[in-house]
Amino acid sequence: MLRELGDLGSVKAVAETLMVTPSAVSQQLALLQKSVDVPLTRKEGRALVLTDAGRVLADAGAAVVSAMADAQAAIGAYHDSPGSTVTVSAFHSAGQALFAPLAALLTTARTAGPENSVPRVKLADEDVAQEDFPGLAARYDLVLAHRMEHSPGWPTDKVAVIPLADEPLDVALPAGHPLAARRELRPADVVGQPWVTSRDGYSPADVLAAVVAVSGRPADVLHRINDYSTVASLVADGGAIGLLPRFTAQRVLDAGVVLRPLAGVNSVRKIDILARPETLKRKSVMTVCEALQTVMTELAGARDARVPGPGPAALR
Repeated sequence: MLRELGDLGSVKAVAETLMVTPSAVSQQLALLQKSVDVPLTRKEGRALVLTDAGRVLADAGAAVVSAMADAQAAIGAYHDSPGSTVTVSAFHSAGQALFAPLAALLTTARTAGPENSVPRVKLADEDVAQEDFPGLAARYDLVLAHRMEHSPGWPTDKVAVIPLADEPLDVALPAGHPLAARRELRPADVVGQPWVTSRDGYSPADVLAAVVAVSGRPADVLHRINDYSTVASLVADGGAIGLLPRFTAQRVLDAGVVLRPLAGVNSVRKIDILARPETLKRKSVMTVCEALQTVMTELAGARDARVPGPGPAALR
């Protein structure tokens, strides 16, 4: 429970995740506190947070849980079966692009084999700022997360990381825009355009900040919207340009939008699967990981098979 408190940030969230009452969580934390001589938690306003000593003990607890999973797996007594349910969360664009093919792939495999040989999935969308993705591993078996390639890495002392894809963010243009005739664009080409971008802390805003820094000119940001389907609609209407991920935004594009690569800045975001180390000991979880890798490979391959070129018909 101390470990969950460190990841989730509140007694209420711990209780909801572990399906117990908040008073039960408080009682267990109080019992733990009696066993050590230094404070493990402290109040910050109305929140209960870990002290430095609490974080050390929580990390040690995580190592114990992982070691127990190894031991159980070694003697063949681990409770997981290949057909167990696996919970998966994803940020919105990944969920839009991957969830349906993932479910279809697992359903096909389940139909072809023994009934309990393929896991079932429970899916949820969680679109949070980068620093909040690792904490979701307390609620879900697998967390699809994204970060910019140049940003700080994931805390590998807390979560295991399985790389899924390196996805560029491309400039989204109305099909009739003069810049759509070019094969690629540079910061100086686009910085002066009216923009629709995301809220701060998300990939499109990070890339646009790099465009501004390289070009030395401010951007004219009209809208801040995180939902890519709404961004695509605004771009298609002709009032602004934006940034859309090359692979996972394909389902929200229409004939009125084209994508062009952005050169001169690092516009690549990394899509990774995050999980607690002990979770990856489960056969069912690894089956879903492999299925996600298959689906992403097919999505990226289908997208890259379309040869980019000038004109409104390219890269739709």
